[in-house]
Amino acid sequence: MKVVAMIPARYEATRFPGKLMADLHGQSVIRTTYTATLNTGLFDEVFVVTDSKIIHDEIAAYGGKVIMSIEPHESGSDRIAEAAETIDADIIVNVQGDEPFTQTDTLKKLLEVFEQDTHKQIDLASPMVRLKGKENIENPNHVKVITDQDNFAIYFSRSPIPYPRNQEIDIPYYKHIGIYAFRKAALLAFKSTSMTPLENAEKIECIRYLETGRKIKMVEIDHVGISIDSPEDLEKAKDYMNSRNN
Repeated sequence: MKVVAMIPARYEATRFPGKLMADLHGQSVIRTTYTATLNTGLFDEVFVVTDSKIIHDEIAAYGGKVIMSIEPHESGSDRIAEAAETIDADIIVNVQGDEPFTQTDTLKKLLEVFEQDTHKQIDLASPMVRLKGKENIENPNHVKVITDQDNFAIYFSRSPIPYPRNQEIDIPYYKHIGIYAFRKAALLAFKSTSMTPLENAEKIECIRYLETGRKIKMVEIDHVGISIDSPEDLEKAKDYMNSRNN
């Protein structure tokens, strides 16, 4: 089973423009993510996929593998799907470019899903972490997921799901973490399908997979890395690196 990691890297970002080129203790965020992904030792190849010459040149100068996008894309899945067409791989893992502290244990758990799926019935695997606190549960920036009893995704939403009409039942809430492991065929099928209505309404790309009948296996984890979505997050990442190096 050949496993490839792809890191979609868009230069522009609404809340923090140019964040992937921000300095993180002497090197850019995207270079830190690329290096951390390589160092997991889990992948046959690691690529950055970008629409930015600045990011392209950053990775190329470091000797990394980088692919320039040809078309503009709405989502990270669309971006890596275009690049994946010419890549020899069975499983492709979408690693987020703004999460520089790649969690090896999480990636291992995702890959184990496919190692155990002998009949190749699972199209995607993705992690989730338990949400605690009313504020977090109701925060629309936290995408929630509900699953069946075998941890296959039923639906994703920015709204609190399930709705707690019966207050006597202690129902756990889970946040979807935007790391995906795909069978290559499922990823290419995603690219050939137009944005679906529920995906468009919620602005959650993985809903497209559900609306087109794909099976997503959710993997529960207990730790989430630092995602750099704002200048404040960047400072948290620097503090984390300081604590790790001391």
